[in-house]
Amino acid sequence: MKFRDLHPTTKRLILARAFRSIGQGALVVDLTLYLHALGWNGFHIGAVLSAAGLFGALLSLGVGIASDRMHRRPFLITYESIILVCSIMALLTAQSIILTGIIVIAGFGRGANGAAGPFSPVEQAWLAEEIEPERRGLIYSLNTALGFFGMAFGALLAMFPAFISVWIDKTQTTRGLQPIAFRPLFLIVIAATVVNLILIYGAKEQYSGRKTGRTTKKTKTENDTRKQENKMLTGLVILNSFNGMAIGLTGPLISYWFAIRFGVGPSSIAPMMAATFFITGVSALLTGKVSERVGIVKSVVWTRFIGLVLLILIPLTPFFWLASALYMLRSAFNRGSIGARQALTVGLVRDERRGLATSLNAISMQLPQSVGPSVAGLLFSAGELQLPFYVGALFQGIYLVMYSRFFRHQNKPQSENRP
Repeated sequence: MKFRDLHPTTKRLILARAFRSIGQGALVVDLTLYLHALGWNGFHIGAVLSAAGLFGALLSLGVGIASDRMHRRPFLITYESIILVCSIMALLTAQSIILTGIIVIAGFGRGANGAAGPFSPVEQAWLAEEIEPERRGLIYSLNTALGFFGMAFGALLAMFPAFISVWIDKTQTTRGLQPIAFRPLFLIVIAATVVNLILIYGAKEQYSGRKTGRTTKKTKTENDTRKQENKMLTGLVILNSFNGMAIGLTGPLISYWFAIRFGVGPSSIAPMMAATFFITGVSALLTGKVSERVGIVKSVVWTRFIGLVLLILIPLTPFFWLASALYMLRSAFNRGSIGARQALTVGLVRDERRGLATSLNAISMQLPQSVGPSVAGLLFSAGELQLPFYVGALFQGIYLVMYSRFFRHQNKPQSENRP
């Protein structure tokens, strides 16, 4: 299936993710470096990212459940409006308290691959509307891939603070950059958000919300179906708690880790991250095709197992170029399966419960993930540059074993199997 053959609404949602990811790619590279340039230490940086994750997790649950009862488009328009306001404020001020509030509310710097932050459950549920179950692994992987490609482009733009800082002060090097040189990055977010408001406003939605004004007696089939769905969702929540902790320990502070481990700045980190996102995007496309052949669960388990091995090797490397190469490969194998995992999630329940399912998927990841940056930042400040990777690898291993066993019967969803 080619992109031009997709439903117009599906294309608009995927394009919105691509544009959104450009700003996210720039900020995932430079936000922690910006805060470091402002004089924030590792613990403070990790704490604000943790607070952002916690806020997003709590908000996503309410948003997803509410979206099952009404139209989903207004939620995404609200999200883009919030990002627009926060971006303008971040462009205009670097005052610590205000900047902290902006990061917590907007979730800047967390690198969501173009997802709509705490409103991503709405996005995923809406995206499933015009896609057949057996095609979701492929289309959701395409959606993920374009997000990574946008992140790659954004990461390249993250090199500009190094050039701007040198232009401001010829004595500056790529270390010790001028804080004000980072602020124009928020112009990228502003421009992308304006485009997304146009795309989402013009998207057509078929889902009109679950009817709540009438009471009907539940049949035995309905009760059995709901019980099976709840069992799958409970397993998903438990599994995601391990995965979320692993991601939180090793993801949000990776640019900061490269900076303090190897003494490099945006001019070195940004191209590496751009290459990482591009390779991961290609991997997401390949994973989508593989999932159609071998199934969603098998494609997730095998690719993430390779990513687990690479995660263990990264902190052992003594050279920036080698650590970068391992990180690129690890990202490709580990995060290339995001689309396949999202496709599995929306297939666990019926349309009227997809908002709930994607919300539980998000919050069960984000709550433990929000703890990770604080722990990792504290350990980094104490000189422990390897331990967060090893603890994260342990949680990742537990997740993979449990995932392969619990969801083995969901490997290849079919249209006729929908409850």
